[in-house]
This record gives sequence, C-alpha cells and structure tokens, in this order.
Amino acid sequence: MSVTTMLDGRPDGPGRGAARDDAAGERPRRSAAGMVATPAVLVLATAALFAYLHGRHLDAIERRSINGDVITQRFVEHIELVAASTALVLAVAIPLGVLLTRPGLRALSAPFLALANVGQAVPSIGVLVLLAVTVGIGFQKAVIALILVSALPVLRNTMVGLQGVDRALIDAGRGIGLSRTAVLLRVELPLAVPVILASVRVAVILNVGSATLAAFTNAGGLGDLINTGIALNRTPILLTGSVLTAVLAMAADWLIGIVEHYLRPRGI
Repeated sequence: MSVTTMLDGRPDGPGRGAARDDAAGERPRRSAAGMVATPAVLVLATAALFAYLHGRHLDAIERRSINGDVITQRFVEHIELVAASTALVLAVAIPLGVLLTRPGLRALSAPFLALANVGQAVPSIGVLVLLAVTVGIGFQKAVIALILVSALPVLRNTMVGLQGVDRALIDAGRGIGLSRTAVLLRVELPLAVPVILASVRVAVILNVGSATLAAFTNAGGLGDLINTGIALNRTPILLTGSVLTAVLAMAADWLIGIVEHYLRPRGI
C-alpha cells in the first residue's frame, strides 16, 4: 500500500492494482537488465584497454607511467578524492537543504543558493587554482574545491524534493498525531528520495570528472596520467587515464542507480 493510500484512506481499485502490479514487475526486469549490462560494458572496456597496452611496444617513459603499481596508486587516489568530497557534500548539503525548507529558515534559502551557485558557476580548474593560490595545494585543498563544485545540485534538489511533497500528505501526517520530525522522516524525506538521489548521481559524476584536474594541485588521481600523456605526447598514457576515468564514472553511476532502486518508495 502506498504512502498516499495510507494517509488518505482510498483503496486501490482492481484496475489500478493490476496496473501497479504490471509496473512493479516491469521495473525489476528493466533494472536487472541494467545491473548486468553496465558491469559487462565496464569489464569489456577495461579488458580492451589492457589488451591494447599489452599489444604495444611501450618505451621506458610509458612503462614507468602506466605499470601496475602506478595505475593502482592513481586509481585509488582518484577514488579517495571522489569518496571524500562526495561524503562531505552529502553530510553538508542534505541537512542544510532540509533546514532551509523549514518555516523558520526559509528566508535564508536564497543567500545559501547564491553562495552555492558561485562554486558551480566558476570553472572547476578555476576553483582549484584559486584555492591553490590562496590556501595551498594537496589532497585536502582539492577536496574543498570538489565540494564547492558539486554541492549545488544536492542542496537544490534536496530543497526541491522536500518542497514538492504534497502539502495534504504533511497535514494528514500531522492529523494522525505525528510530530514535525516524524513527518519529515516518515513522509517528506522518503518521498523526496528519488529527487535527492538524482542529484547525488550528478554530484558524483561531476566529482569524478573534476578530480582529474586535481593533478594540477599535486593531489594525485587519474588526472596525473592524463596530464603526463598530454605533456609528453604519449597516447597510451593518455588513453589509460581517460578510459579509467570513464570506467570509474560509469561504475559510480551504476552503483548509485542500484541504491536508488532499493531506496525509492514503492509506488513512485
């Protein structure tokens, strides 16, 4: 039974129930196909890359830049950049978005959105360079830059998702004795989950792409390979960094899609 049905007391008719069952059966089939197809594509892309590298005669510079140890180190550094920045974005932007939709703080929503807009309006490399010049270089500074770049989608979508919840459902929850906090946790946030998770996917993809620029501030990551390939005119090094970045972005999007599938309330 859906959230709307529980609160307004309207039973599902035979036609609506059958249609919902068909839709519920169709969505798992589509999701299962996507869950299998995406990993297969990622494995094929990675295998094709390594087949290409093993089929070429690499010179000394290329062997030093794209051996197993270096690739693993750069890949782990990239994941650490993306994971740290995304976790901090979620820890800051979602609670802030919730607070800015509460009656007492709605007046502050415009200034906070304007501040978040600044981070996304400035090009990623500009944010990184600005932080490098003002506060220094390294992993932590790159994480701050990535937060500034990707915070806006999560903040905005959290607010939009909560503001889009039907007021009648909120009033119904209050009418059956739920506190404001209980209504937020049991009605508003579950209904806003699809919108919020859509912004999380955007933020992660932004971070994966923008983290390649962290190489210019000595923060490591796959951007080091891309930068080295361009600077030294070595196509194998450039392709390795580029393909692995694309694979990481697709893998992150796939994982978040699985989370979204299981967190999405039934009937939405």
